[in-house]
Amino acid sequence: MAPLLDPWKNATQQLYDACDLLGISKELRQYLEQPNKVLKVKLPVKMDDGNIRIFTGFRSQHNNDRGPYKGGIRFFDPDGGVEYMEREVMALSAWMTWKCAIIDVPFGGAKGGVFVNPKKEKLSAGEMERITRRFAYAISEIIGPKKDIPAPDVYTTSTEMTQIMDTFSKLHGTYEPSVITGKPINQGGSLARDVATGLGCVYCIREAVKSIKMKISGACIIIQGFGNAGIFVAEYLEKMGAKIIAVSDSKGAVINKSGFDIKKLIEYKQKNKSVVGFSKSNKITNHELLTTKCDILVPAALENQIDSHIASNVKCKIIAEAANGPTLPDADEILHNRKITTIPDILANSGGVYISYLEWVQNNIGYYWSKEEIISKMEKKIIQSFHEVLTISKKNKVDMRKAAMMVAVNKVVDAFQTKGIWP
Repeated sequence: MAPLLDPWKNATQQLYDACDLLGISKELRQYLEQPNKVLKVKLPVKMDDGNIRIFTGFRSQHNNDRGPYKGGIRFFDPDGGVEYMEREVMALSAWMTWKCAIIDVPFGGAKGGVFVNPKKEKLSAGEMERITRRFAYAISEIIGPKKDIPAPDVYTTSTEMTQIMDTFSKLHGTYEPSVITGKPINQGGSLARDVATGLGCVYCIREAVKSIKMKISGACIIIQGFGNAGIFVAEYLEKMGAKIIAVSDSKGAVINKSGFDIKKLIEYKQKNKSVVGFSKSNKITNHELLTTKCDILVPAALENQIDSHIASNVKCKIIAEAANGPTLPDADEILHNRKITTIPDILANSGGVYISYLEWVQNNIGYYWSKEEIISKMEKKIIQSFHEVLTISKKNKVDMRKAAMMVAVNKVVDAFQTKGIWP
């Protein structure tokens, strides 16, 4: 088995690449690199069979120079075990810092997780709730509406967000909807939250397509990861005239070069829990999925998917990273040299954190906008951020990731230098 790739090392390399271009000192790089705090917690939970299981949870708070920490909570069990998950959440918290800066929302980066896979283990609703509330209790000392605002991530939903909000509210004797985002509408959630990441990615794709003088109508699309983000990317691109020719989920990948009917594919997945076996499709490997000829490739699964070998063999014009950290640093240079436009994760999937920000604002002011107003605000911000990054990319003759990191790091450095150090 190949050694696991270290997401923290990748995140740090991306930071250092931007620092090289910006001429940032060694001391300031060290400050920007390290998380402010990483909390590791023990979670004893009584399971349905009466036995006590001990779970491990994390919350990494990377940087809050631009505002309170912000970032998702995942329930997942990466192959590298608990030690790998700690470095994973550290990396994800760093990417959240840069993502918030890119989209220009007043947050810093955080990420959390519990080492458990509810999908594999088939946990009951009661077990999920007890794990969730125990984790909320364990991290309650460091989260809060003006301190750290979590959100859903891999294998967590609006249900878990409501339970975290309720646990925090009861611990503090007050109703605190703004302690977390991604809640149901009846608990202070925001309209358009479900489509935010996918639709934001589509806006980036639309602008990227214009920049290379291509058309979305008739374009062939491959989506790795047919979950929440991937599904909405597929739906919106299909409405714009694109053809989705291959998709994958945790069970496997399928292809139909004539294009899928996305509505029927979604219905099939909901019924069968996977896209594998869908009519008029052939099963392919993950490697084949990523290297099949298409116009736009959308990695919407997990990190570390596109290495140097895959980068040398992809056959597309645009890669839009709906997932966090799907491309390794050595692959970026290959893609850039091959003139493949990569829309980096901190830009491509920033729609989710922007709508999270709007949810937080609505909770704090007690006034809620319409879905149309929210989508309009997001579209305007995504377009503005995309072109800010594109301008830096062209001016400095660097790939879009380096340009995005330059924009983000500059904003965080400005905030840090404005405030100074105290005490």
